[in-house]
Amino acid sequence: MDESTNGSGWISPAAFHRAPDVSDWRVTGTGPQAVFSATSLAHAAELVAPIVAAAARLDLLPDIDLRPEGIVVRVPYRDAEGIPAAAGDFAAAVSRAAAERGLTPDPSRAQSIGIYVAEHSRADVRPFFIAALGYEPLGDTDAADPLRCGPQLAFNPITGDSPSRGRTHFDVFVPADQAQARVDAALAAGGRLADDSHAPAWWSLASPDNHGVDIAAWTDTFD
Repeated sequence: MDESTNGSGWISPAAFHRAPDVSDWRVTGTGPQAVFSATSLAHAAELVAPIVAAAARLDLLPDIDLRPEGIVVRVPYRDAEGIPAAAGDFAAAVSRAAAERGLTPDPSRAQSIGIYVAEHSRADVRPFFIAALGYEPLGDTDAADPLRCGPQLAFNPITGDSPSRGRTHFDVFVPADQAQARVDAALAAGGRLADDSHAPAWWSLASPDNHGVDIAAWTDTFD
């Protein structure tokens, strides 16, 4: 990957985290994101103009989720090549603006969620979910909310099961430094550890009534 920082090319998650002044940010399954807590909607909204200015200067298209509790800023993956090289400069500029306005970073709240729909090998359920949810195809097997608000869907063929029975589980992507705490919390809340053979990459948990949730430590150190 091209790790230039002049606004062209692409960088890896690890290269993003090596950029200066990005400690407020984490790379998850949807790209770099930061969560800044605020005291009110108006307080959170103070960060919007600096975000827009930095995005225009660096030619990026971030997503902004504004709430009374705070603001979530993302640099969504828009290309399979990786993270835009300018994302580090953008993140640093947003963090500086947040600090100037008294917004508090909370990296522990960064996450992305995916839903994995298991389909029988003789079934193709993706068109149904795309139509029902108003999603768009993503690659050959996935589907995504065109506004990037809802969770991404992935469709995984299974064998040895009835074609009329579907199975679905959630994937919760959290920063690597938050994964164990999230697993511990889920277990303390009545969950069951179904499989930890892939830890610390991910843990497969089951709810008290055996719905599946994978807690995935997003490898934001991947080069």
